[in-house]
Amino acid sequence: MTVDAPFEITLCAAPATAPAAGATKVHGAISATQERILSPVGVYVQHYLRRLESNDADDQSDHLKVHADHAAASAAKAIGNLDLSEEEDEEESEDLLMTDPKEWKQQDHYAVLGLSKLRYRATLDDVIKSHRKKVLRHHPDKKAAQGHLNDDGFFKCIQKAFEILSDQTKRRQWDSVDPAISDDIPSGKKKADFYEVFGPVFAREARFSSIQPVPVLGDESTARKEVERFYEFWYSFDSWRSFEYLDKEDATGGGNRDDKRYNDAKNRKERATRKKEDIQRLHTFVDNALKADPRIARFKEEDKLKRNAKRNAQEEEAKRLAEEKKAAEEAAKMAVENALMMEEEQKKARQQAHKLLKKEQRALKLAFKSLNFFAPAGATPSDADIAAATEKLDKITAAKNDADALVAIRTELEAAHAAGNGSATLDDIVSKL
Repeated sequence: MTVDAPFEITLCAAPATAPAAGATKVHGAISATQERILSPVGVYVQHYLRRLESNDADDQSDHLKVHADHAAASAAKAIGNLDLSEEEDEEESEDLLMTDPKEWKQQDHYAVLGLSKLRYRATLDDVIKSHRKKVLRHHPDKKAAQGHLNDDGFFKCIQKAFEILSDQTKRRQWDSVDPAISDDIPSGKKKADFYEVFGPVFAREARFSSIQPVPVLGDESTARKEVERFYEFWYSFDSWRSFEYLDKEDATGGGNRDDKRYNDAKNRKERATRKKEDIQRLHTFVDNALKADPRIARFKEEDKLKRNAKRNAQEEEAKRLAEEKKAAEEAAKMAVENALMMEEEQKKARQQAHKLLKKEQRALKLAFKSLNFFAPAGATPSDADIAAATEKLDKITAAKNDADALVAIRTELEAAHAAGNGSATLDDIVSKL
């Protein structure tokens, strides 16, 4: 509603030091008018509603009534035209509306602002928009316009929730202990799809990471390097999660300095204990995931096969070298044995040849004797004939070390002696030595 009413303003006289009318200078222009929507808040509306409640119509002034009616109509129009969300608003249960603002630490701040579905995924813009909607719906002045006086309990809860969720530090403290978000971790012992079981939990825990973005779990086709980098990240996980929100406060509020120090020290100790337990919980979760991850099992099997292949190759090489060494040793042994055997055979052959040589030397000596030492037929050989024949025999045996040669000589001498020219043949043989 817009009311145009004429009014007059009487300006005071210009000071004596003011410049003349012609010397004035324009420094700026009045901005254009803008239409604003007013909410039914303020002392005028409260005053008007109190008078309505008391039914004391005589004391109501027209300008207050007009102002209150205009403000209430404008607020109603604003709420009626406001697109609160693309989705339906979350239902406000009776228990939620009856939340005690004094017990603000126990309230669900996301539920109070209608963000229980988004929770830690809600952006700051989501928080601001939801706060505006809740304020328009639950402002005490709006409730008073509807006849509900002194109904500001849930509005205080809204303001507290906005205070917590619009401040990054306070919101992190609340998100760290949000009871609606489970801290349970899968053991990995049950047979189930690994990625369906562990994937959402990794995504849930990733919100506490000081380092963003957080590597994703991936799937069966993820490269080994990425999988290893994923687990390296989680084993060195840097968490901003804290537990200040659970600090116990002095209920009396009148403790002395020593009591305050004692409570602070106790809270710090409890925060440190919770932090340590949370780190251990996260490590246990990552250990369970590592044990249950089918990719890790596959990588281990591949490594085992590679190690076995390498070990088998080494064993085969060692076996080959050992066989070659054994073969070489056997060949050397065989060569030694063959050499010894050959030497033995050669020794036997030499001995046999020596025996034959001795035999033929004896046979030749006997032949000389049987041939009468090559003396003339019918004559008895003299000592000189025997000595000369013996000397020639020694020359032959000394020059001929071959039994066959001696046999040939003996046969030749016997034939020559039978022909009557044995002595001449002997001399001829000796001369050719």
